[in-house]
Amino acid sequence: MALIGPSGRPIASAKPAGAAAPAAGPAGAYIKDSSLETFAADVLEASREVPVIVDFWAPWCGPCKQLGPALEKVVTEAKGAVRLVKVNIDENQEIAAQLRIQSIPTVYAFKDGQPVDGFMGAIPESQIRAFVAQLTGGHGGHDHAAEVLAAAEEAFTAGDVGMAAQAYAHVLQDEPGHPKAVAGLARCYLKSGDLERARTTLQLVRPDGAGDESIRAVEAELKLREQAAEAGDTAPLRAKLDADPNDHQARYDLALALDGSGDREGALDQLLEIVKRERKWNDEAARKHLVTLFEAMGPTDPRTIAARRKLSSILFA
Repeated sequence: MALIGPSGRPIASAKPAGAAAPAAGPAGAYIKDSSLETFAADVLEASREVPVIVDFWAPWCGPCKQLGPALEKVVTEAKGAVRLVKVNIDENQEIAAQLRIQSIPTVYAFKDGQPVDGFMGAIPESQIRAFVAQLTGGHGGHDHAAEVLAAAEEAFTAGDVGMAAQAYAHVLQDEPGHPKAVAGLARCYLKSGDLERARTTLQLVRPDGAGDESIRAVEAELKLREQAAEAGDTAPLRAKLDADPNDHQARYDLALALDGSGDREGALDQLLEIVKRERKWNDEAARKHLVTLFEAMGPTDPRTIAARRKLSSILFA
């Protein structure tokens, strides 16, 4: 049987499974080593029953030694929902050449005899879990939604917005309207600067999840982004404040501009200063905006905790 690589070109046909006995694999019922002689049976045929992950590695490869054990752990925990086949490229250069393996570790996932996904390099265990969850449709022996959401959050925190978005979308395929998945996907769009898609995504939340803390946080963040876009440059606003420290509108606009530029702590300081100088100004606009910031950051964010304390000391002084 010819193997079709990711480029769409066929690679060399493997010998029938009976040509040689499978190589002794690493510990675990769902993990084995493979070679050119057994690749068709271990990967192509097996992937017609269950997804198969192929790990291309070599003994001299440092990142392979990091990725391999993590892959084995996650696959073992999946309890048969996916299998892992390990291919030593030093011993199987024909497979590596035909699949155009340029660097290792390289991982391909196969379904129905064809490669469907993959990645290169050592990635964190959380991203491996998200990869496996997406591949298996969540049959991994754990609380699927919670596990994938945790992996998505780790990926988002690490800056891998694409991986996080895929994981959140996967949860939504299984549980349409899941509030934390909706909020997470909307945050990914916010991170990429696509406010319109973030707004549209929030509308996907199921009715009983509209009041979820994560949804409210993203709604607040979206509102802040929209306001910040209209705030303008900080330099003229600082000049106005230098001329008149009691120009509360200039200070308020400066807070919006600072937040829009990524300086949220600076924005908090400016809003607190308005409350300190004239708390009733513009129908308590500064205090209300502080509340929006608190909601966007979440109650456990250190910035929220510190600013709330400062606000309380001002209001109850």
